[in-house]
Amino acid sequence: MVESFLKYLQYQKRYSPQTIQSYRTDLTQFETFLAHEFDGTTPQDANYGLVRSWVVSLVEQKLDALSVNRKIACLRSYYKFLLREELIERDPMTKIKILKTKKKLPHFVNEHDTTRLLDQVQFESTHENLRDKLILELLYGTGMRLAELITLKEQNINLRDRTLKVVGKRNKERVIPFTVQLVTVIEAYLQARNREVEKKNHGRLLVTQDGDELYPMLVNRTVKKYMKLVPAVEKKSPHVLRHTYATHLLNKGAEINAVKDLLGHSSLAATQVYTHNSMEKLKKVFDQAHPKA
Repeated sequence: MVESFLKYLQYQKRYSPQTIQSYRTDLTQFETFLAHEFDGTTPQDANYGLVRSWVVSLVEQKLDALSVNRKIACLRSYYKFLLREELIERDPMTKIKILKTKKKLPHFVNEHDTTRLLDQVQFESTHENLRDKLILELLYGTGMRLAELITLKEQNINLRDRTLKVVGKRNKERVIPFTVQLVTVIEAYLQARNREVEKKNHGRLLVTQDGDELYPMLVNRTVKKYMKLVPAVEKKSPHVLRHTYATHLLNKGAEINAVKDLLGHSSLAATQVYTHNSMEKLKKVFDQAHPKA
């Protein structure tokens, strides 16, 4: 039944491969816990008490609250699916509450270090090196997610209009503008790729040295490699460049609703986390400029 649930997420809900893999891991862990602690009980037979026991065990293992809440969210989706399929009569998740979490501000790279990362690093004119540069430029220059970067198709890039189309969460499409500088980077990459790499039929813009589709570990490794040049940033991941994109736009006066649309957020609440960083900058301006400050 777990496989049916995961296929439902993939083909009907259009969840990303990363989310589906995370849910698979969570459900396997829950299944293992029930089998070991409650004599082979299956998730389908679990009640509120058994689910709560698993949540308590996760807390006792010192798992952070965000990870526990993700597992709770996974079980909520799973049991809603079982109810819909009429495989259970009662949802054991109705009284399960998420854990309180500390509000964490998103990590981002300041403008000076971003310039140093993108403009001062020398990239050789080879496919691999220009691909690395393009990965960094696209993540920062468009704010796209890792999954959107990997699945970006060459046919969805309009160099003349300086726009590209990505397919985001829940299979939603959005169009993102980009800079003239990024046009040059894309053109240089395409020349090197077409010269050095065997063309395959998947249509993806970014490819491996063998012409295959990119995979998350390669992108993560690439980003971490170059972000080591920015020691001030504690976390080094593709998502940090997305956070940087949003923070810099707001710092330069972009309207929050426009940033929401560019990021592909479904609600304004997800975008508002970036306003704290902008507010810190406004406070500094106020302190320096206001006579009574």
